[in-house]
Amino acid sequence: MDSLQATYREEDDKVDESAIPNPATTMTPLTIGTAVKKFKKKNNNVWVTKSTRKGKKKNKSNSHHNAQAGETVLITPIQKFPDKSDDTQDMKIYLSNIYKAEKVELSDDKLSAGSTKGYMMVRATKGVVEGAWYFEIKVASLGESGHTRLGWSMEKGDLQVPVVYDGNNFGYRDIDGSKVHKALREKYGEEGYKEGNVIGFYISLPEGGYACAPDAKEEAPKVVPGSEMSFFKNGIWQGVAFKDLCGGRYYPATSMYTLPNQPNCVVKFNFGPNFEFFLTDFNERPVPRPMVEVPYHGFENRVENGVSTEKNH
Repeated sequence: MDSLQATYREEDDKVDESAIPNPATTMTPLTIGTAVKKFKKKNNNVWVTKSTRKGKKKNKSNSHHNAQAGETVLITPIQKFPDKSDDTQDMKIYLSNIYKAEKVELSDDKLSAGSTKGYMMVRATKGVVEGAWYFEIKVASLGESGHTRLGWSMEKGDLQVPVVYDGNNFGYRDIDGSKVHKALREKYGEEGYKEGNVIGFYISLPEGGYACAPDAKEEAPKVVPGSEMSFFKNGIWQGVAFKDLCGGRYYPATSMYTLPNQPNCVVKFNFGPNFEFFLTDFNERPVPRPMVEVPYHGFENRVENGVSTEKNH
């Protein structure tokens, strides 16, 4: 038994050196691009917050497959404020085909507007920044359920809401004759107006008025000292509605409403020079010019990298 154990150890100790591989000839050397597993060094910096978030890897094969699916998707952008106005040097003032809600319908002469199913707005093609100006609106048809908000809108006024909804609009309400701004009603006229009435609109912006700030990043528009806005009903002055107006461009505007399945509520604009009611004495206020005489104000207003490129003519 001892001799067998001794023989086993001797044979076990004998190693065939020829069977041992030579590292220099059998191991493949590392080349550039060979994947090598790296061990992340432990971060002992106590000022660094460890993150446990694990981002998901993008599946390139899936995105490539989707791109090759062959499906065509058409996207139509809806622009709140188009690049160009519909005003030209040869055109008089009209109701805008661009600056109106989709549901507002215009007459062929672009002086009458009608709408149903909720208050939606349309404004004129020209606005004013200084001077005294006047125009009229005749309430042509209210029907059984029609109502209107008539007045002025600034350049950033929302077209999908009543004229009186936000800080960019100033209006006169038909139901009780109240004045409305920022959706807040205040007592104003003795009573409201109705179908067949003619409403006059007076605005005075003393010369040197400040232009409205183009965006929220710039300074807020400044108040124009001595500025004011008034409304008339059938030639009778209803008093000063708003004063100390912010600088900016003011456009004649209207919004109309009826219940569903009812005829359009219709109003008709008169920008002058021949008005149904026009005072000869404005009680020491500047005598206004008719809105038909507002000069051309063309512009191209594109926004590139958040910067307005407005060009006045």
